[in-house]
Amino acid sequence: MSFRTVIVEKANKISYKNRFLVVKDETDEKYVHLSEIDTLIIDSLSISISGYLLQELSKNKINVIFCDEKHNPYGELESFYNCHNSSKHIICQTKWTKKEKDILWKKIIRNKILNQMLLLKKIKSSNYDLLLSYINEISDGDKTNREAHASKVYFNSLFGKNFIRNSDDNINTMLNYGYAVLLSNVNKEVIKNGFITQVGINHKNEYNQFNLSCDLMEPFRVVIDNFVYYNKEKEFNSEMKKNIINIFNKKYRFCKKQYTLKDIINLYIKQTLCSVNDGSEYKEFIFYEESNNENDSIF
Repeated sequence: MSFRTVIVEKANKISYKNRFLVVKDETDEKYVHLSEIDTLIIDSLSISISGYLLQELSKNKINVIFCDEKHNPYGELESFYNCHNSSKHIICQTKWTKKEKDILWKKIIRNKILNQMLLLKKIKSSNYDLLLSYINEISDGDKTNREAHASKVYFNSLFGKNFIRNSDDNINTMLNYGYAVLLSNVNKEVIKNGFITQVGINHKNEYNQFNLSCDLMEPFRVVIDNFVYYNKEKEFNSEMKKNIINIFNKKYRFCKKQYTLKDIINLYIKQTLCSVNDGSEYKEFIFYEESNNENDSIF
């Protein structure tokens, strides 16, 4: 199983040779076997990439993220053929009923607010009791919008009453970077399981090609929030980005066992999408941090 996130920042060229990713600069070459790579982040606009490498990255289902001139995630590489029976899954996906989607959305939002509550409890905020009350009030489809009420209390508890989500500040920059990497990981698993990211459960924006992924990532946002809370006074630089990426190698609780976050996202997406199609039980991701396992490479 692939386990490494590779970040390329300063190389002149990256290419493919005999099952290896080759990272070349003016004085040196470095090699990483494709079987080890889970995610490749291209964090420079001056890097030349061979077409052969892009093909092999796609064949090996490696998540590739491209960054813009501000070094923020901007796009990703997606393969057409990640699942042999994707047509079957897509037909099922387009036939999900409103009732089925409303029931699942209730479970996802319950899971999200539960994790928000656990983080507030961890930082000893008295508002975690309020979030607990919201959990008990969630209806199918979250028609009373408990998610929005919980988010306001939650972010104000983490970052202060003057905090505004999506304003231009250091905290939001870190949150947006982490959420973008999280979304890319969820996209990879949705596509790998044969579904399309555009058709969501609750998100329906015609300009959002990742509606389903935006739905499914909700319970996992807390791990990014947790990191930003403890690093909110620090400068957002290359080292901080590396630390955010390492979040996905940490271990958390899922189905009463501990896995890396990368593996949990894999299991969660598969089980959640199956729960809509065959009525199986929805498995919650519980925010409980276990340990750290750093497996990243930066060039």
